[in-house]
Formats: sequence, structure tokens, C-alpha cells
Amino acid sequence: MPTTPSRARRWIRDGKATGFWKRGVFCVRLNGEPSARHTQPIAVGIDPGSKREGLVVASATHTYLNVQAVAVDWVQQAVATRRMLRRGRRSRRTPHRANRRNRARGGLPPSTRARWGWKLRLAQWLAQIYPVSVFVVEDVAATSKPSQSRWNRAFSPLEVGKRWFYVELQNIAPVSTRQGYETQQDRDGLGLHKTHAKLAERWDTHCVDAWVLARSQVGGATRPDNTALLIVTPLRLHRRQLHVLQPASGGGRRRYGGTRSGGFKRGSYVRHPKWGLCYIGGTIEGRVSLHSIATGARLCRNAKPSDLKFRTFASWRTRLAAAPAY
Repeated sequence: MPTTPSRARRWIRDGKATGFWKRGVFCVRLNGEPSARHTQPIAVGIDPGSKREGLVVASATHTYLNVQAVAVDWVQQAVATRRMLRRGRRSRRTPHRANRRNRARGGLPPSTRARWGWKLRLAQWLAQIYPVSVFVVEDVAATSKPSQSRWNRAFSPLEVGKRWFYVELQNIAPVSTRQGYETQQDRDGLGLHKTHAKLAERWDTHCVDAWVLARSQVGGATRPDNTALLIVTPLRLHRRQLHVLQPASGGGRRRYGGTRSGGFKRGSYVRHPKWGLCYIGGTIEGRVSLHSIATGARLCRNAKPSDLKFRTFASWRTRLAAAPAY
């Protein structure tokens, strides 16, 4: 079970536990057998959204973590850009594959897969830190409407994406779903308020519904004892973009993209003697760039890989946003 920060510090000081980073959250691992292995039911409430999403880890006695995640919303435009560049290469004297007739893609659209895959990664991350008993998800509905469009008659990407998400989430822990009106009824019954500012970094923006969802499974108090927010922002890694989009003078294109920098995976948390804890960015001439975990701003672009101490792999950055008492 999760413990208090003061007790965790004593464990590390006395050698009873070892501290480590788990993708933006500092955790401790006991070095010996615990005094007991009894656990309380812990639920993870998930409130999906188009721009921001809320995830809350709670039991009947405590609210352990409130996460407000920035949604992945750039994939559709990236796919369109890739298609434009591929078509452009066919009109130039450059290596390219032959044009193929249009085929049925099947499966999930790339943007839908990225959105729901992002939620799944967050759920897997939380399940690695906490002994999760159940996931409670607010079931979003977007049914197809009668139309002359073959695409609209066939399916709704949102409906297909959430069904895929539920199947994958079942492999981690049992999944329970609730309708939006049920969440609203529970929230109003507890006297909790939800703000209309969807992009505000406040607990009552998205995490209030996620907390209500988690409480519907584990019960407990009518008010959370922890409203501090952990803001999680996904990193956009250009894995297959090998060069910049626009050529320089002479027609040359500077190298761009990839996932490795100086022997490190991009996005990894490292510690630098001057800049402290930061994450890996791009690389140039054997040096790597370092970025702030809180803001994503570039701190330097000439760090020596030998000066860096690896902490953890990560594909997102995190920061704490103090929420007002609720």
C-alpha cells in the first residue's frame, strides 16, 4: 500500500527502501519482506476528454494521486502531412515506393488509436505504482447517425476506440463503466462543483468527476483529502521523420527525428551536474539537448552524454500544479 512521504524518507535513510523514479513519480521499493501484504481496494477513476483528461487514484480512506493529462491531438494533422510529403516525393527524382491503389485500412484510425492508447499507457503506469483493484471509466457515447456517408454508416471512431480501450484495460484490472448522467447525479449529491473552464489546471475541472467515479467503487469520505494536481504532458517524438520538412539552400535537408540521442532514449529523465533533473531532447555533433521537465523549455543543447546519470525512461513530462483547497 502507498505510504506517507515522511515514512518513505526514513526508510531510505535507514536503508530499508530504495528510491527510484517511475516516469515522473518518485517511488520507494522495500529492500526486505514487508510486515504484511494486506491491501485495501484501490480504484482508478478515468474521465476522458477531448483536450484534457482526469485520472484519480483513491481508496476509501485517501486520495493518493490526481492526474490531469493533456490529450494527444496532433496525430491527424501529422498523418495528413506525411501523406502530402509522400505524394511530393513521387514527383521528384528521389527514391520512393510505387503508388498503390487505395485499400481499406481496417482497424482503428491513427488519431483514434493514439488518443485511446495514451489513456491505456497512463493506466498501465498507475497500475505499476499502485495495487489497483478496479478501473472506473465514464462511458462516452457517440453513436453514428443515419447518413449518406458510407463512413458514418459504418462506425464512429470514438465508439470503436473506447471498445478497444476497454478490452485492453481488462488485461490490467476489472473495468466498470458509468454514464455521464450517473456521474453528475453522484457529484451533485455530494455537493461538489465542476468548473466550465475545461483547460484550467484545477482539481474541479476533470479530476472531480474522476474522483466521483473512483468513490463509486470504494466508498469513503464525501470530500477528497488531497486536491494537488500532477499535470502530465505527452512528448511528441518524431520517430520516422528523418529530415526537416523544408530543404535548405542547395536542396539539402537537415537530419531531424529519431528516438536516440547520445545513447539515451529521447524523453528519458537524467540528472545533470548543472541543470539537475531534466529530460533528453535532440542531438547534434555528439552532444545532446536537455529540457525542463516542468515546462519543456530547452535548458542547453551541448550537454556531454558522459555527464548525465540516467534515472528513468519516459515519454511524457510532469509537473505539480498546486490546486486550491476544495
